[in-house]
Order: sequence, then C-alpha cells, then structure tokens
Amino acid sequence: MKIAVSSYSFSQYIRKGILNQLTCIQKAKELGFDAIEFTDLEPPNGMTEEDYARRIKAECDLAGLPVSSYTVSADFIGHDMEAEIARLKKKIDIAAVLGTSSVRHDATWTNPTGIRGLSSMLDKLAEAIRRVADYAQSKGIRTMVENHGFFLQDADRVERLITAVAHPSFGWLCDMGNFLCADENPAVSCGKAAPYTFYVHAKDFIYKDGSAPDPGTGFMMTRSGNYLRGTIVGHGVVPIKQCLNALKRGGYDGYVGVEFEGMEDCIEALSIGLANLRKYVADVYGG
Repeated sequence: MKIAVSSYSFSQYIRKGILNQLTCIQKAKELGFDAIEFTDLEPPNGMTEEDYARRIKAECDLAGLPVSSYTVSADFIGHDMEAEIARLKKKIDIAAVLGTSSVRHDATWTNPTGIRGLSSMLDKLAEAIRRVADYAQSKGIRTMVENHGFFLQDADRVERLITAVAHPSFGWLCDMGNFLCADENPAVSCGKAAPYTFYVHAKDFIYKDGSAPDPGTGFMMTRSGNYLRGTIVGHGVVPIKQCLNALKRGGYDGYVGVEFEGMEDCIEALSIGLANLRKYVADVYGG
C-alpha cells in the first residue's frame, strides 16, 4: 500500500506564501510520500488550467512523484445540473493531463430544508453522476464521491447514492475522519464503505463532547453538536489502524492519502503523521 498526501494539507504554508501548488510537490517528496493528490488547481494569472496541469505533471515527473488523485468541487443540487456536468467533464480532461486515473467530485453542498431529503433528490444526483462517470470511463478515469459536507457524510447515505448510480467506474473516497462530523464510529463506517472504496483519506481529529464548554478557535461543530479539531494522524480519536483493518477485510489495497487540516505546523504534522501511518499500514498490510 502506498501513502499519498493531499496538496490541501499544505494549505497553511500556501496561504502564507511559503509554498504553492508547484513547490509543495518537492516538499512532499522530501517528506517521504509516495504520491501527491491535488485539490482544485489554482493557475497563476495568465495561465490556463490545462497549461498549469501540464506544468504540475512535468514537476511531478521530475520529482518521481505520481499524481494519485484529483479532487474537485461540485454541487448538482445547488447549481444547474447541465452546467455542472459540463464543468466536471472539463475537470476530467484536466485529470487526464495530470496523469491520474482517479477523480473525486462532490455530489452536493446544498443542505436541504423542509421535507426535502436524500430520497427526493437521489434520482437527480444519480443521473448526473452517472453521466460524468460515463465520460470519465471513456478517458480511463474512475470517479468517486467522498463522505463529507454533512448532508452526504453518513455511511448509509453515501452507500445509497453509490448503489443508485450503479456504475462500475464510480465509487467512494472513504475519509476515515469525516465520519465523526456526522457523529458516526469511523471503524464501523469504514467497514460499510470498504466494498465501494476507490481511495482513502487518513485524517484525525481531537474530539470534545458537546456538553462541555465551547473549546473556541480551531474547533468546528458536528451535526449533533460535538466539537472537532483537525490534528496530526495518530494524535486524535480516529481509530486509524482499526479503519485500515476494516478496509483490508473489504478488499481495499490502494492509496491512503494523508489529509491534514489542523492548527499544528503543517510540515511537522505531516512528517509525524506519515511516520505514524506507515507503522499502522505495516501492522495491517505487512511490509
């Protein structure tokens, strides 16, 4: 099993101007990662997204670091469906330039109100996703949805969506930590996700019970009112080794990508997290 890192994990340094999406490639290599996953590309002024993708691919080839996946935003409910399908097809083209065979896109960021729920929009979501998956398959690319965004964060909801789409090239980006946002047990939910999983995020959180005082800056609230703060892989409450065991039993043996969004220095956090994750992977998968 190979361990990747999301470019999103370097956001702290990118915001400060210390790194950018190009220079984080060499930093990921220096830290010892096997691959890098990119989140929505941000081309410099005057450069097209396609040209920027070519530049990133060249830099990755120079570093000997493959692009393990490409992550993009989408909202088939909050935006015009036809426009979103067309936009995502262009993102699939960008993924092909990057040289990856894996794309994660959202289903929706819109949280329905009133009596609207997943059942009322499942057919629409499934149709849109299936059309994107068809196009991606023609390019040799598999597409995925991730358990995040609150509305589609629960394992049972994501499973319903994937089985409704029923496309051989569409699956699940299983984020171990994100299940906590919906107050689910990550190990139990990883067991549900395993048969459909195309890619995995290793993410950890510090947890505070919602009955305790608000811990303040850096924490977010779960759906049920508990508190979470991103942290170094191995430093939080996510049972990462148990999650890996569940995924292995379900037949998963692909990339595990570290996604860090904590307050600690991101480079130190990624170094420690990678060392911890390598130990867990060795214990579960051997090697």
